[in-house]
Amino acid sequence: MSEPDLSRLRIERGVTREAAGSRRKSRIVRWALVAAAVAIAVALGIAYRPAVQVELGTAAQLYPSQTYTVLNSTGYVVAQRKAAVASKATGRLEWLGVREGSKVSSGEMVARLENRDVSAQMQQAAANIKVAQANLEQGQAELKDAERQLNRSAELLEKKFVSPAAHDTAVARHARAVAAISGQRAGIAAAEANYRAAQVAVQQTLIRAPFDGVVLTKNANVGDVITPFSSALGSQAAVVTMADMSTLEVEADVAEGNIGKVKLGQPTEIQLDALPEWRFRGEVHRLVPTVDRSKATVTVKIRFREIDPRILPEMSAKVAFLSREIPQQENTPHVAVPASAIVERGGRKVVYVVRDGKAVEVAVTTGAAAGDLTQVSGVSAGDRVVLKPSDRVRGGAVVGTASK
Repeated sequence: MSEPDLSRLRIERGVTREAAGSRRKSRIVRWALVAAAVAIAVALGIAYRPAVQVELGTAAQLYPSQTYTVLNSTGYVVAQRKAAVASKATGRLEWLGVREGSKVSSGEMVARLENRDVSAQMQQAAANIKVAQANLEQGQAELKDAERQLNRSAELLEKKFVSPAAHDTAVARHARAVAAISGQRAGIAAAEANYRAAQVAVQQTLIRAPFDGVVLTKNANVGDVITPFSSALGSQAAVVTMADMSTLEVEADVAEGNIGKVKLGQPTEIQLDALPEWRFRGEVHRLVPTVDRSKATVTVKIRFREIDPRILPEMSAKVAFLSREIPQQENTPHVAVPASAIVERGGRKVVYVVRDGKAVEVAVTTGAAAGDLTQVSGVSAGDRVVLKPSDRVRGGAVVGTASK
């Protein structure tokens, strides 16, 4: 057996270096993959960290008057002076000079019916007065002539120049002249009365505002037939509806069991649904002396201390009856949160406000309390706050969105 030829064996050193480099690269890649996996795991752990389930409340504006509120009620704004302006006459509407929102003065003409017929009757009545006056002038001339004849006849009778029968004729003529004057004066009075009646008939076709106010609705148009009771088909009774805006008040229903808390002159605060950010001062003006049996309520009428032009009839209103008057300078709103949202952390009072799904710790200073709300600083109205925050709720903690 021959010995192997070892001279042909060679060590490929270049191949060995390449293999070693490949192994090092493989280890680096493996370590990078492991690091990436760990980072992904950590990130996923943070992203899917379970949220702390909490109850949420809302920071609200708190008015000082709420502290002194003894009773709340709801109602509507109404005008104490309101009228459906119509005419006693029947006719076709010829002219309409107002529209919704027009301001009118007492006695101002707002509409007119066709009145040529009654105007002609008034002119005829005026002419009859002149005829009666002319008759009176003629009668007065006759009376003067009869007086002269009577005086002359009396003188002649004394001198025995005329017979007593002729003198009696002069006396009778004078008496007839006096009676005629009385009848003619009565005729003038009758003619004047007819003229006034014709004037009234004409005035009834001129529809005027009964007081200073604002037109609320327009119920008829030019060409419509206006009748006093709107009994005919297609006819209208009221031409416009108007109200005196200076007499606006709130009618609120108060349960008869709470009427003892209401008295005349009591200060109130009025909030209108149309103007929720405003509070209007008022006072109890009068109580309607009867109870609505179906609702067991008493109607209370509240007068505005100052009329705002934005206040309109039929607006919904909320009324707070106060135990005392609140000076205007003190009636400034403050932000308040439920008392259960305030906790102590690190020796200070804080509130946790939820923003973007996370709790933000806000240090606050507390003020007066009203019911379950407490005045605070550092929180804005409308912020969502955590109620009864547990020890798990801290700044930056992810919280649920359950609300209360």
